[in-house]
Amino acid sequence: MKILSVAIPCYNSESYMEKCIKSMLPLGEDVEILIVDDGSQKDRTPQIADSYAAKYPGIIKAVHQENGGHGEAVNTGLRNATGLYYKVVDSDDWVNTKALEKIIERLKVLELEGGVDMLLANFVYDKVGVHHKKLMRFANVFPRDEVFEWDAMRHMRQTQYILMHNIIYRTQLLKDCGLVLPKHTFYVDNIFAFQPLPYVKRLYYMDVNLYHYFIGRDDQSVNEKVMIGRIDQQIRVNKMMIDVITAEDFSDKSSQLKKYMTIYLTKIMTVTSIMLILSGTSEALEKKKEVWDYLRSKDEALYKEIHASLLGVVMNLPGWLGRKCSIGAYKIAQKFVGFN
Repeated sequence: MKILSVAIPCYNSESYMEKCIKSMLPLGEDVEILIVDDGSQKDRTPQIADSYAAKYPGIIKAVHQENGGHGEAVNTGLRNATGLYYKVVDSDDWVNTKALEKIIERLKVLELEGGVDMLLANFVYDKVGVHHKKLMRFANVFPRDEVFEWDAMRHMRQTQYILMHNIIYRTQLLKDCGLVLPKHTFYVDNIFAFQPLPYVKRLYYMDVNLYHYFIGRDDQSVNEKVMIGRIDQQIRVNKMMIDVITAEDFSDKSSQLKKYMTIYLTKIMTVTSIMLILSGTSEALEKKKEVWDYLRSKDEALYKEIHASLLGVVMNLPGWLGRKCSIGAYKIAQKFVGFN
């Protein structure tokens, strides 16, 4: 059995997908690379996927599907995964080969000791035009090089967050938790990094810079203008995350887990709110109110906690002057966090 299955969702990705694939090829038979062609029709993505699968039949599998969006490509990868662990690498990103090699060797050892549910590493914001790339590191948050549980998690700064980029899950855990991402919806990577967490009991953190998260394409989903244009999809993901956390019974789970999931949801509420504020229309402001009302209808106490947080306060300052202050705070945060 393979140690790790890696899904690469591809949609008209011919100009960058090979860099992604080649960053994992040196790992050989330990890795299963699943190139999921999400109905590409405008370029040679399907042909490139097939050529790599033919050249490396023991490592690479090409899977073609009708266009279902990024989430469905992740679902398809999971359905086809045979490895003990599962990771997603977007086709415009890539991994540090040596870091991944270290992780795979560690996973082999961990399997002899009962395995883990989630392995975490560091990731790099590889933003176009920025000389000093921002590193998202977690040595201040998690114990290094040892199996631990949620209670061992220390304080996470506002500028830190676990994303799909630095997560490796046990494949069976994702199936056990019923993870199915929605079709034709962007920003579902947040659900991937959120919904399975209550099922995670055994964690492991390696202080290696595994993932390069490329930022800078004009058509990229995290581009500010693109996000505003797709705000209804962001709202859908936001509400699904509200549904996940409010449906969970935390009575027998770590308080650190609930705290982290609350912080994560707070950040997503902030992203949704600022994009709607930036949109500037009365319709957008009504949608913003509706999202916060939805949270309140699901869990009054959680609503009050998030609304009273620093981010919640900044996103809900009253009037046009308050909204200008919200935008100003967002612009300042951009410089420190490094997103588009």
